[in-house]
Amino acid sequence: MESMEADSEQRPLYRKQSHYKNLDEIFYIEKEQYRGQQYSQIYFARLHFTRILLYSLIPGWKPQVPVCNVLGLEEGKECILVGTLYKRMKLKPMILDEYSKERSATPLVKAHNFMNSDDYLVLEDETGRVKLDGSVLLPSVYVTGVVVAIHGKATGAGSFLVQDFLDAGLPPQLGKTLTLNEDKYVVFVSGINAGSTSSNPLMFQLLVDHLAGHLGDEKEQKFAAEIVHVVIAGNSVELPTSSLNGQNLAPKDLSALSDPIKELDIMLTQIAAGVSMDIMPGSNDPANFSLPQQPLNKCLFRGASSCEAFRSCTNPHFFELDNISFLGTSGQNIEDLDKYSSAKDKLEFMERTLRWRHVAPSAPNTLGCYPFSDRDPFLLESCPHVYFVGNQDRFETHFLKGSEGQIVRLICIPRFCETGTAVALISARHYHAVHPYRRIPAPVSVGSIWSWKPSQK
Repeated sequence: MESMEADSEQRPLYRKQSHYKNLDEIFYIEKEQYRGQQYSQIYFARLHFTRILLYSLIPGWKPQVPVCNVLGLEEGKECILVGTLYKRMKLKPMILDEYSKERSATPLVKAHNFMNSDDYLVLEDETGRVKLDGSVLLPSVYVTGVVVAIHGKATGAGSFLVQDFLDAGLPPQLGKTLTLNEDKYVVFVSGINAGSTSSNPLMFQLLVDHLAGHLGDEKEQKFAAEIVHVVIAGNSVELPTSSLNGQNLAPKDLSALSDPIKELDIMLTQIAAGVSMDIMPGSNDPANFSLPQQPLNKCLFRGASSCEAFRSCTNPHFFELDNISFLGTSGQNIEDLDKYSSAKDKLEFMERTLRWRHVAPSAPNTLGCYPFSDRDPFLLESCPHVYFVGNQDRFETHFLKGSEGQIVRLICIPRFCETGTAVALISARHYHAVHPYRRIPAPVSVGSIWSWKPSQK
């Protein structure tokens, strides 16, 4: 009787619920028809969209300066040009370099960053192109594909001296972030890489048990009950590509290919049995290479796909949770910017994509993407409340505030197989940021960040 009374005193914990809305429809390519179109159409759609926006901003920026095109430039006359930037890079890899590498006795060194002091920018519109001079628009900041407005004048040398420039800026933020009366958490994890030599199945199982509420005391279990959603942001498995040589595979090789996916499916089934979850494809996953990556086939996850809470999503991934909008990628867009431009950290790259209103500005020039015929799905028409990028070297977070009151939480999610770190975002009345082993106060209005790391004891 005493034990029953003791058990009756403990209140049962129920996982909190939230309203989820998937907004990935713009990234689906199943209705697209490839008719041999080239990438000029996606560049034209990007220029058309951003130019209309910049034209609306120019009267408040330089109301007395006329707007013209490249063909209408006159030497010494100040004007404003709107066009797409092209970055001329001396070290940019070319397909001919790859061909010569195969025939060379000494292989070429693969550089981490292809920038050079001789790089320069060119602005292009439908009428022509012109080289940009001056120290205002830095080649180290921009990449090919960004649409800007520039103020300056043509020189006698046939170039354009830039005196000022205007980016599109942060898009408007639809709706308002609600201040909830209760705490709810969203957990982000990336770079699990099941099957790789750096992966630790025990560490991932520890995270799974934590999400399911099987670990810790009553306080820890209460925290687990407040987790309403889990996002796995790419690179969930690592397959032995050495076996994929075009030949028929032996049973041993087939097993080596399927074992990592089976291992991942077991873990995902445990998560999806108790909490809503999304899984995004990454560069290492069995999905299409070019962006937007389509959802991983559910036949890969026979156990997890039987759970109603399991969703296979696109990369990039766009969704809403309790009227809070989330936009994120598995990291390819930021990693490509890191190769062809420079910044103090990955958060600055993320901020630039928002200010340029384009999730993948370097696509399709240096980042593979589908040749859309009449649209550019990576253009940002609204500003998310949370912008996350997976598979980064370390956990970083920052708040970005726009000129029209936009507030965006930027999150870099580290690779779990290397750091053992997952990230939790909380929407609540009291906000603070917590890094591993220390707490840092940070007044915010979208949510708080917890970086969770399993105990190594």
